[in-house]
Amino acid sequence: MKTNKYVEDLRTKSAAELSQELVSAKKELFNLRFQNATNQLENTARIKEVRRNIARIQTVIAANLKSAE
Repeated sequence: MKTNKYVEDLRTKSAAELSQELVSAKKELFNLRFQNATNQLENTARIKEVRRNIARIQTVIAANLKSAE
């Protein structure tokens, strides 16, 4: 499935790459919210998808920190 492959890709990345991916996703979410507020966003489902991707990234980061202990 698509999400399983995305999570597998996240697990292979380093901590620096994960944090960069998180920053990028948060910027995208901000831009999507801004477009939605100004009625320029056509695909509103993308907001939900990006929010879930942020959660996935944060979960992988937390799992990496826990396994490093």
